[in-house]
Amino acid sequence: MASSVFLLDLKGKPLIARDYRGDIPLSAIDRFMPLLQLREDEEGTSLPVMTENGVTYLHLRQKDNANAMTLLQFLHHLAKVFTDYFNALEEESIRDNFVIIYELLDEMMDYGVPQITEPKILHEYITQESHILEIMPRPPLAVTNAVSWRSEGISYRKNEVFLDVVESINMLVNPAGSVLSSDIQGAVKMKVYLSGMPELRLGLNDKVMFESTGRSAKGKAVEMEDIRFHQCVRLSKFESDRTISFIPPDGEFELMSYRLNSQLKPLVLCESVVESHRGRIEYMVKAKAQFKHRSTANNVEIEVPVPSDADSPRFKSTVGSVRYSPERAAFVWKIKQFQGGKEALLRAHFGLPSIRDDDPERRPPIAVKFEIPYFTTSGIQVRYLKIVEKSGYQALPWVRYITKNGDYQLRMPDPVSSGASRLPPI
Repeated sequence: MASSVFLLDLKGKPLIARDYRGDIPLSAIDRFMPLLQLREDEEGTSLPVMTENGVTYLHLRQKDNANAMTLLQFLHHLAKVFTDYFNALEEESIRDNFVIIYELLDEMMDYGVPQITEPKILHEYITQESHILEIMPRPPLAVTNAVSWRSEGISYRKNEVFLDVVESINMLVNPAGSVLSSDIQGAVKMKVYLSGMPELRLGLNDKVMFESTGRSAKGKAVEMEDIRFHQCVRLSKFESDRTISFIPPDGEFELMSYRLNSQLKPLVLCESVVESHRGRIEYMVKAKAQFKHRSTANNVEIEVPVPSDADSPRFKSTVGSVRYSPERAAFVWKIKQFQGGKEALLRAHFGLPSIRDDDPERRPPIAVKFEIPYFTTSGIQVRYLKIVEKSGYQALPWVRYITKNGDYQLRMPDPVSSGASRLPPI
């Protein structure tokens, strides 16, 4: 349980302080910044959890992706709620909204225990003008109900559920085309437009579930790692029989995320040749779509780095369009639709006004962006999505699969220096 919550400015001075338990002095925050600086000097990085003199400090920097344990998760929700209320989480917005921030802190945590963290529910009874109202609005039933993320009385003329399985591919490929590292970061995202208080049951081709029940999978089974669920999921039910059972929030939310460590082949492979001459540099890039012919990658972007002082660009490609982006020191090759099994070729020529030694350590890799609908690399499948509501209405579930790039990079080969160009002319 948390003792206190502090919001600090960039200098470490408290903007907002809320003491929940009274078991530590508020002056303990004065040791936070010196302790943080000491750890950064000693270890070269700041740890999300630090302890000194019996006081444990758990902190979150805005725009940081760190996430560990319940209190760090609460801090992420706190930042999300503040951003939802004030559009931006900045020192000025905090100073302008002291009263409502204290109200939010009181409702979101009680005696150091996180309570209501859903912005939609908080908006129902803590409004932007709530600090000037004489009579507080009655809290919605969701606050006193076990289902704090969904309000009573929701009604739709057409009941629908949209489920997206989105997988992001993280990959690093060396100049020879061999994969150095790869993994899949997946997420199940939902848009729920259902009346009442429905209960949903979701079944996936989960390898652990098939092994625990002794059943055999009809197709490929997937072993997911690092699974994280939205608070609406009944964890006890999942741990007992791997069933994902939940009463969903209204609207859009992320039901779960997962990771798969597996050796993948590049879905979009880029082979490149670089020739460096006196006063110019030339590139040839071949892109290959290494996935099934019936699938198509949309909005493919291949960003190839060039020297920062390159000029006079000339391009020729077999498909798509190319533009030079000097602010990014790169040229970007855009292919609107790239069918599986196809190849595309690009030639680029730049002038170089200066002569320098190329440092391979500073040469950025090629970055690739893409999105392949109706396709998953891991083979994950939604076996069923059942919707049960006491009124018995019929609902339409829609399921979609999307594979896209994550941190997808391909290293470039060393430039070849020669007198005459071996690449075909543009």
